[in-house]
Amino acid sequence: MSKVYFKKVTDKSEEKLSKAARELLEVLVKNENHIWEKTVPMKVHFGEKGNTTYIKPACYKDVIEYMGENQIESAYIETNVLYRGSRTTRDSHIELAKEHGFTQLPIIIADGDHGEAYDEIKIDKEYFSTCKIGTEFSKYNQFLVMAHFKGHGSAGFGGAMKQLAMGFAARGGKLAQHSGISPKVIEKKCISCGLCVKKCDVEAIEMKEKAFIHSEKCVGCAGCIAVCPVGAIVNDWSEVNFKEKLAEYAYAAQKDKDNVYITYLINITKECDCMGQHMDEVASDIGVFISKDPVAIDAACIDMLQNQSEDKLFDDGRESIEHAVKIGFGSKDYELIELQ
Repeated sequence: MSKVYFKKVTDKSEEKLSKAARELLEVLVKNENHIWEKTVPMKVHFGEKGNTTYIKPACYKDVIEYMGENQIESAYIETNVLYRGSRTTRDSHIELAKEHGFTQLPIIIADGDHGEAYDEIKIDKEYFSTCKIGTEFSKYNQFLVMAHFKGHGSAGFGGAMKQLAMGFAARGGKLAQHSGISPKVIEKKCISCGLCVKKCDVEAIEMKEKAFIHSEKCVGCAGCIAVCPVGAIVNDWSEVNFKEKLAEYAYAAQKDKDNVYITYLINITKECDCMGQHMDEVASDIGVFISKDPVAIDAACIDMLQNQSEDKLFDDGRESIEHAVKIGFGSKDYELIELQ
């Protein structure tokens, strides 16, 4: 049974969130005899341009200070996104990160200028024999994986495993996980507003009398689902198994690594931080979690969220947890240790 440590923070204080993360980190290191490498990059999400609910860099301040005090070199590390936007290329990605305040550490974009740099990680699982992971990740044995637990249109929820799966994957790896996903339009609900056409980065949507999605062009990013004001676009999940594919990519990303996972269960929105717009929160803030098991920390987050909200929010995301356990990756059983 994996240990997951938790500290309650509910008032959106970035200072309290930062201090909670450091306190949790110090407890985990002591209790689990964690030995640091000389260099430990921090895997983060810089937030899409226009997004307001991503985890702000001030929430990482005390963890960064802890690393410095213990002579551990660090850097922010991230990969480019699949869709067209501010984080599609290395230069524009770094520019946006700095605009969002991520200036405390150097920035590494792990998969090259346009997502072309990757290593094939052999896993031999159900959907993938190898996975395309950004090449810079192979240079390090440890990472601090900083995740934001919230909803996600395709994964159900995004947490530590998604931060591994999508966050460590090069562009080709992201596409491999999405392969086969093509949303469909429910014509009787479509109001022909054209928002989905404007949102689509690959020109896969045509406005006829109603919106029409060309599946052969679609990359499965789910952006059209997020912007549709009447819920007329839904994913066609037949024979896609995205959540299972995500679990296998997460497995590949952490293979032979000795990572620590810190997850912020705050700013809980229906969609992920890749949405370049303000989103309303769907649940109250809960706090900060830490573990060495990304499956257990995701399980603890979804359990506590559902228990406290008395709702089955993001429940379909549990499919990733189940498949992770099936392939021998982490545990959904955990001991929750709350710090006062």
